[in-house]
Amino acid sequence: MAALIAENFRFLSLFFKSKDVMIFNGLVALGTVGSEELFSVVAFHCPCSPARNYIYGLAAIGVPALALFLIGVIWNNHTWNLVAECHKRGVKNFSAAATFLLFGSIMGRAAVAPVTWSVISLLRGEAYICALSEFVKPSSLDRFPPEYGAEVLARFPCRDVPANLTKFRDEVTRRLRYESQLFGWLLIGIVAVLVFLTKCLKHCCSPLSYRQEAYWAQYRSNEDKLFRRTAEVHSRILAAKNVKHFFGFVALNKEEKELVQEFPVEGVQPSPQWNAITGVYIYRENKGFPLYSRLHKWAKGVEGNGPTPEGHELLFLAS
Repeated sequence: MAALIAENFRFLSLFFKSKDVMIFNGLVALGTVGSEELFSVVAFHCPCSPARNYIYGLAAIGVPALALFLIGVIWNNHTWNLVAECHKRGVKNFSAAATFLLFGSIMGRAAVAPVTWSVISLLRGEAYICALSEFVKPSSLDRFPPEYGAEVLARFPCRDVPANLTKFRDEVTRRLRYESQLFGWLLIGIVAVLVFLTKCLKHCCSPLSYRQEAYWAQYRSNEDKLFRRTAEVHSRILAAKNVKHFFGFVALNKEEKELVQEFPVEGVQPSPQWNAITGVYIYRENKGFPLYSRLHKWAKGVEGNGPTPEGHELLFLAS
């Protein structure tokens, strides 16, 4: 138990330090595995009752997967960029391909944790056995006593059965675990093929060379880090000025005093500027020169969001 808890805390610490998409997805999968193991040890208890087993077993697999999927959608920056885009500008300037790429990116990243949860649940088999044990046909079991029915079969996952049914319980458990693990391995194979085909399609359809795409990824990462860091400092200095204006003084530590002296802040950016750099961004060029982000586009003074003779959309979404 302590090892599982330590594993999840390690996952959380690495999660906030992760920069690469593949590393991020791997950490999400690792954290999901640890969480599923902890859930199985602590929280999963089959009711071993007809009609309840099926609902409980499916809920144990589906409800956490749904919750993880929604969390993944919420944590994805593209989700809120899309909300801002729809609210401020609408998506009429996006082609069908660009819209598909956007939703594919959001759903693909959000699916990592729920797919991992479902795969681990199926490979373990407990939830599947709990859900379907009562539906095993007694006629499929050699010499199964006719006086027993679905009520006894529903108790097989809890091992609370008469002694003369022990061998039948083992056979049913083995059969259902085989089916569950088979579905788990098939799901792994299908996901692997889909990921491979998606990566191939992305690189085949990309208008950028491999090196330019790598540069774009580095630019986005550096811009985001610098923007967040600068915004934090800017907001702190502005807050310090407003607090000083209200009280007549402001209690700053040494670091904050140095920041106030080094970076003069006169005011805040107007809302149109914030709107211009907020929202979904599809890679564009202007007169042959790349525009790597909305901030880059705003800094270059390029107006408009849709395809124009000078600036055309290349249907490539920032990953």
